[in-house]
Amino acid sequence: MTRPLTRIVATTDVHSALADASGMLAHLHDLRPTSLIVDCGDFFEGTGYYQLGRGRLEREILTTLYDVLAPGNHGWPHYFEPGLHQLTVCANVRSDIDGKPLFGRIRILDIAGRQVAVTAVIGRQAFDAIPADQRRGQHVIDPVAALRELMLEHHHHVDAWMVLSHSGFETDLELAAACPFADVIFAGHCHSEFYAPAHVGDTLVVKGAELAAGYAAVEPAGSGWAAHTRRFPQTTGLPKDLAAIGEKIAATGQRLATSLGTVNEPYRNSLLDRRLLLTEVTSRVPAGLGATAVILNETALRPARLGDVLTLGDLLTVEPFGNQLVHAFLPDEHLTDLDGLLDYLTERSGALVTAPNPLPAGIRSVLTTSYLADTYLGGRTHQAGLQLGQAVRHVLSTAPSADGDRR
Repeated sequence: MTRPLTRIVATTDVHSALADASGMLAHLHDLRPTSLIVDCGDFFEGTGYYQLGRGRLEREILTTLYDVLAPGNHGWPHYFEPGLHQLTVCANVRSDIDGKPLFGRIRILDIAGRQVAVTAVIGRQAFDAIPADQRRGQHVIDPVAALRELMLEHHHHVDAWMVLSHSGFETDLELAAACPFADVIFAGHCHSEFYAPAHVGDTLVVKGAELAAGYAAVEPAGSGWAAHTRRFPQTTGLPKDLAAIGEKIAATGQRLATSLGTVNEPYRNSLLDRRLLLTEVTSRVPAGLGATAVILNETALRPARLGDVLTLGDLLTVEPFGNQLVHAFLPDEHLTDLDGLLDYLTERSGALVTAPNPLPAGIRSVLTTSYLADTYLGGRTHQAGLQLGQAVRHVLSTAPSADGDRR
């Protein structure tokens, strides 16, 4: 890298939030000549821009503006693609076959005259949240052990350590305590209002605002490092180098503006209550799909502020993951312990909505999402013939009839 680097700038959890990304793109472009631009994971998935483009826009942004990436659980397969794999570092993901790292483990760069090691880790919970078929043949080792191993290998020619962590802020505070040689840990994976910087001994833990809203930056200060967070400035224009990307984003935005109907009460002109919506979904779908019980997780949906009209973009923001509804086996160990099953799923996937509540004793299968079925349950028995997004749309909106009236 021939650019004269003076700082590190980190984004995290962008989640394909490209509708208002002009400020992020323009500012990163301005900072890039003297900044190492990094991302802490989950750049992909979360809006209709990803669902319609399947990651092409995100890939172009990353390969144009970024230098180093940490892999996130969302969009995991993209980090193995040509162009992105070369940018990705991760110290603790290994192959089941030979135990070798699946990504480069470290970059050593000159930043303001210091030899700085940049590495990354993914937390166990985040790795386990990757759909099972996407991480088959892979495993994680303890992030602390992986970082200590790297430190012992490279400490003799490294002046400072920077860790991109896709683990969650609270977990990163523990990581900082266990790895005091780390100068800065850039946090990702968590969605919280706490951005930092937090001090754990001499280690700084810092996180930029998610969803393309802000960034974290560090630069040398005396013998140590100074960290701060900033919001991206608002802009409607893009530099010439990014004009083509801007045009593609705008074209996709026009498709996402398609109206799907009038938003029903009580969802109109309000921030979506995911639990209320899933409760209504579970009350409607079981009988029609031949299910005796339903289990859905709130994190299958994203909160969004809805207006009077439901657009395609709104729907794909609320349900951005393309989940199918499927009939799934219950794991044998939970057939007689449904409370234990719900605790197990809640710990791994977040708050649940079930119907009926409590679940009836003796059930062997449930209607659920393809993600829960394939990742945490005993696998799907068969498709239910309905996408979660279709069920959500039916609850959220009243579509116009052929003659223009509402029905």
